[in-house]
Amino acid sequence: MFRILLVLSGALLGFGHPSNGAESPDVSPEPLAGLRLATFDVDATPPVGSRLAYDSVTNKGELGLRARGVVLWGAEAPIVLCAIDWIGLANGGHDAFRDALAQAAGTSRQRVTVHAVHQHDAPTCDFTAEQILKEAGKDPWQYDGRHQREVLAELSRAVRAALPQAQPVTHLGLGEARVEKVASNRRIFGADGKVRGTRWTATKNPLLRAEPEGVIDPMVSLVSFWNGERPVAVLSYYATHPQSYYRTGVPNPDFPGLARFLRQLAVPEALHVHFNGASGNVGAGKYNDGAMTNRLVLAERLADGMRRAWENTQRQPITAADVGWGVVPVALPLARHLSVEELEAQLAASDTGFRALRLAWVRGCRDGRTLDITCLRVGPARILHLPGEPFVEYQLAAKAVRPDLFVAMAAYGDYAPGYIGTAAAYEQGGYETGVASNVAPEVEGVLMAAIKKLLARP
Repeated sequence: MFRILLVLSGALLGFGHPSNGAESPDVSPEPLAGLRLATFDVDATPPVGSRLAYDSVTNKGELGLRARGVVLWGAEAPIVLCAIDWIGLANGGHDAFRDALAQAAGTSRQRVTVHAVHQHDAPTCDFTAEQILKEAGKDPWQYDGRHQREVLAELSRAVRAALPQAQPVTHLGLGEARVEKVASNRRIFGADGKVRGTRWTATKNPLLRAEPEGVIDPMVSLVSFWNGERPVAVLSYYATHPQSYYRTGVPNPDFPGLARFLRQLAVPEALHVHFNGASGNVGAGKYNDGAMTNRLVLAERLADGMRRAWENTQRQPITAADVGWGVVPVALPLARHLSVEELEAQLAASDTGFRALRLAWVRGCRDGRTLDITCLRVGPARILHLPGEPFVEYQLAAKAVRPDLFVAMAAYGDYAPGYIGTAAAYEQGGYETGVASNVAPEVEGVLMAAIKKLLARP
C-alpha cells in the first residue's frame, strides 16, 4: 500500500525532471570541449476527446505519458536518443519527429533515433496515413495528428532549452540483471513445430499460462552517464510487450512506465529513459491473466530488475573519443500479401484507418524508401536501434555476434513494418507472421547483415 501511495503522490505532486520544455531561442549553444549530455522530458498525454490507438480518451489517470531522452555531443555532430510512451510512430510521423529533433539539436536526421515504448492505451502517429485518409475523404481517426504535432513542437522547444544546461560526461555506467516472472514467449508450438496457440499479453487460459517461458531475453540492461559522482541519465532496455490491461480510455504508461517512475523516485538525480527491446513475440502472458492488480506486480518485478542492474553497474571513465555512431540504411522486403491496388480498394470500401498505415508503407517501399538501422558506440557498449516489432531472436543474435561487448537493443522505431519475424517464423504460422507482418521472410537476412556490419565496426 505504501508503494502505491508513493507512486500516486509523486504523480500528483508533479515529480519529474527539470528539462520541461520551457521557451528558449531557436539556436544551439556554442560547442564546448569534451563530452556533454543534455536531457529533455515533456508530457505526451493526449487530451480528453482525442484518440488513442483503439479508443477515444475519456479521462486522465494519475500517471500520464512522457516523451523523454538525451542529446549527447562532443563526438562529431550531436546524437539524439528519444523514447515516447505511444504505441508507435510510422512513415511520415516518424520522419517528422526525427527531422524536428535533429533541427532542434543542430544535427542530422541520421543521428536521431525515436522509439515508442508501445503501450496500447496511448496514441499512434503517422502523418502519411493521416494525409491518405483525408485525401480519401475519410475520418483520420487515430491518425489525426493535431495532438502529435503539439507534442512535436514541445519536444523541439525542450531540446533547445536543454542544450545550454548540458552537463559534462566523465564516466559511463553499464549494468545488467535478470528480470524474474515478467516476460514469456507469445507463440506456443505444437508437436509439428507449428504455432498452435498465442499467449497474449493478458492470457486467461491457464493451460497456455502453464507453458514454459519459451525464448526470451530475461536481462534488463542499464546504460548510465555520469558527471563525476552524479548520474545524469539512466537508459534502460528490456524486451517485452508492455501491456497488463488496456482499452480503458485512460492514457497510461502501463507497467514499464510505472517501473521507470519508481526508479526515477529512487534515483532522482538522473533522468530515466526506458526503451522497449525486440519483443514482437514476447509479452507478460504467462504471468498475467489480465487482473488489474497485476500492473503493479509486473511493474515492481521490472523495477526490481532495474534496481539490481543499477546496483551491478560498473563505471569507467569515457571521453569523446569513446563515442561513435553508425548508420546502415536498409530497404526491407515487402510482404507478398500487400499491394498498392488492393489496399487502395480496401480503403475506399472501408472506414478502417489502419489500412492507411499499410498503404503508406507499401507506397514507400515501391518508391525506394529506406529505414536507418543505427548503433551508438559508447565505450564497450553498443546500442542498436531497430524499426517495427522484431522478434527477440534478433536481440539475442546481436548479443551473440559480440559477446565481448555490452550489447543492448531498442526496437519500435519506425512502426510501419509491423511484426518482423525470423525467416523460420514465417513457416511456423501464428498471428505475428501472418497478416500482422508487413515484411517478407527475407527480412532476416537484411536486418542481420546490417546488425553484423554495425557491430563489426571498431
